[in-house]
Amino acid sequence: MAINLDDIVAIDVHTHVHKSVAGTEYNADPEKDMGEYFGIGKMPQYSLPELAEYYRERKMAAVAFGVDSVSQTGEEPVPTNEEVAELAAEHSDVIIPFASIDPARGAAGVRAARRLVTEYGVRGFKFHPNTQAFFPNDRLAYPLYEVIAEHGLVALFHTGQTGVGAGQPGGGGIRLKYSNPMYVDDVAVDFPDMKIILAHPSFPWQDEALSVATHKPQVYIDLSGWSPKYFPPQLVQYANSLLKNKVLFGSDFPVITPERWMKDFDGIAIKDEVRPKILKENAAKLFGLGGSAA
Repeated sequence: MAINLDDIVAIDVHTHVHKSVAGTEYNADPEKDMGEYFGIGKMPQYSLPELAEYYRERKMAAVAFGVDSVSQTGEEPVPTNEEVAELAAEHSDVIIPFASIDPARGAAGVRAARRLVTEYGVRGFKFHPNTQAFFPNDRLAYPLYEVIAEHGLVALFHTGQTGVGAGQPGGGGIRLKYSNPMYVDDVAVDFPDMKIILAHPSFPWQDEALSVATHKPQVYIDLSGWSPKYFPPQLVQYANSLLKNKVLFGSDFPVITPERWMKDFDGIAIKDEVRPKILKENAAKLFGLGGSAA
C-alpha cells in the first residue's frame, strides 16, 4: 500500500515518534521539559501505530522519525530506527519513514544507515545538530551524507533555536550555535544532488535560511515547530514568492498538533494558489509520490 494523494489533504513532513510499541518511552534529560516550553504540560508520546492512526483519522500523511543523540545523552533512541521503518511499512498509506543516526557513531553509523536504506526502505534522515552537538559541515558527518546522496534520499536538519533543554540550567547543556543554517550551506555545496530540508522557522537566523534556500536549488524549508501566526514577515513573503515551490507543511507533532497549525495557517496572508503547494504538492514532488497532488 502507498500514499494515495487524492485521499489526503496534507503531508506533514515533521513528526516525532517517542514511544516503542513495547511501551518504552524516550526520556533523555534535555527533552523532559519540552511540553512546558510549548505550553502543553507533559508532552504526549506516541508509538508509530498510534501516530499513524492519528494522521489517518485526519486524512493526512506524515514523515515520522526518532532522534539519535546517543553521544550526548548516553541513551539509545526509543523507538529504534528499525522499529520505525518496520511499522511504517505496515502503515505505508500515511507514514513516510525517516531514520536518525548520530554522526558520532562513525563507521558503524554509516553501515547502519546503508542497511536502513537498502533493507528497511527509509526515505530520509533527520539530523539535530543541537542535541547531537555537531556542526552540519563537520566532515565527521560526510560519510552519512554520501549514503543519503547515493540513494537519492532527503536529509532534514533542525535549524534555529530548540525547545530541547529550554528553561533548564545551562539550557540542559544544549548549545544553540550548531543550528545556524549557514553551516548547512556548505553541505548543499558539497552534496549538490542531495535534497535538504531546513526544519523550522530558523530563529534567530531566518534570513540565513531564506538565503540558503533561494541560492541552493535542492534546499527546502519546513514550517514546523511554530504556530504560523508567529512566522516572521519575510518568511511569509518568500513562501508566497521565490520559495513557493520549496516551502513545506510541518507541525513538529506532538508538541504542536496539525489541527492547531492548520487553524493558524488559515489566518495568515498566504496566497490561495500557494496554500496547496505548501500543504501537499511540494512534499509530494520532493518525495516522488505518485498520483495527483491537486
